[in-house]
Amino acid sequence: MRELMALLAPVLAFAVAWGVTRVCCRPGSWLYFLDQPNARSLHVTPTPRTGGVGVMAGLLAGGVLVGVGGLGDLPLGAALAGAGGLALVGLADDRVGLSARLRLLAQVLVAGGYLALLGTSGAWLEVLALGVGLVWMGNLYNFMDGSDGLAGGMALIGFSAFAVAAALAGEEGLALVSAGVAAAAAGFLVFNFHPARIFMGDAGSVPLGFLAGALGLAGRESGAWPLWFPLLVFAPFILDATVTLLRRALRGERVWEAHRSHYYQRLVQMGLGHRRTALLAYALMAGSGVGAVLALSVGFSLQCVIITMCVFLHLVLGYRIDTAWRRHRIGAQTP
Repeated sequence: MRELMALLAPVLAFAVAWGVTRVCCRPGSWLYFLDQPNARSLHVTPTPRTGGVGVMAGLLAGGVLVGVGGLGDLPLGAALAGAGGLALVGLADDRVGLSARLRLLAQVLVAGGYLALLGTSGAWLEVLALGVGLVWMGNLYNFMDGSDGLAGGMALIGFSAFAVAAALAGEEGLALVSAGVAAAAAGFLVFNFHPARIFMGDAGSVPLGFLAGALGLAGRESGAWPLWFPLLVFAPFILDATVTLLRRALRGERVWEAHRSHYYQRLVQMGLGHRRTALLAYALMAGSGVGAVLALSVGFSLQCVIITMCVFLHLVLGYRIDTAWRRHRIGAQTP
C-alpha cells in the first residue's frame, strides 16, 4: 500500500502543478503578479510570473507522498525543503523585489545547510566548490528562464533522465522524487509553452536549478551516478549560462544585470521564435540526457567518447550561433 502511494507521486505532482498554475493564470488570483516587458525582455505583453508556485506546489505534494510511502530519506527531504525555502524567497522577490545581496545570502545558507545534512565528504576546497556549484545552478537556471517553454521543458527532460538513471541504479526514492519534479514541470508547461500564458518566475527557476544540483549530489552520494552525470544531463543550460557569463565578464559588463545575449535569446531575436527555439533546446537536452544515461552502462573509454561527443556538439552549435549572430547584427546595421 505504501509503495502504491509513492508510485502515485508523479501523478499527484502533475495534477497539483496543473491546478495551481491554472489558478495563477487568472487575473483575480492573489498570485497574479505581472511581468512587465522591458528593453531586455523577449515578450511584449504583460504576463503573470508566478508559475513557479504551481511547480513547487506539485513537486512538494509528490515529495510528501514519497515520504508517506516510506521511500524518502534525509537528503531527499533536505533537497525539497531547501527548494521550498528558495521558492518563498523567490516569491517575495517577484512580489516586492529583494536586493541581490539578500537573495544570494539565502541561496548560500540553503546550499550550505544542504551540504551539511548530506554529509558530503572531502577536502574543504571540494566542499566549497560544491557549494558554489549549487548556488550557481540556481542562478543559471534563473538566467535561462527567459523564453516560452524553455525552462519548464528542460526541467521535464532533465529530471526525467535523473529518474531513469536512479531507477536503473535501484534508488527508488530518488527516482520517484526526480519523476515528481519532472511531472510538476509538465503540469506548468501546459500553460507556459508558446504562446505562454504564464512565466515561471524566481519562485520556480531558482529552486529548480538548486534541485538539479542537489539531487545530482544526492545521486552521487548514494552511488547512483558519478558527478559528471548531472553536469552532462543539464549541459545545455550550464554551458549557455556559464559561457555567456564569462564572455560578459571579459567585456567588463555588469554580469548581474538583465541582458539578451544568451544563445537561446539570440536564436529568438534572429527569427527562430520561441516555439522553434524551445524545440531545438528540447532536442539538445534529450540528446544530452540519453547520452548521459547510456554512458552510465558502458566502460570508461566509451564514457569518454560519449561525453566528448556531447561537448563537441554543444561547441559546434555555439560557434554556428555566434557566426549567425554576427551576420544578423551586420545586416541590421546595414541601411
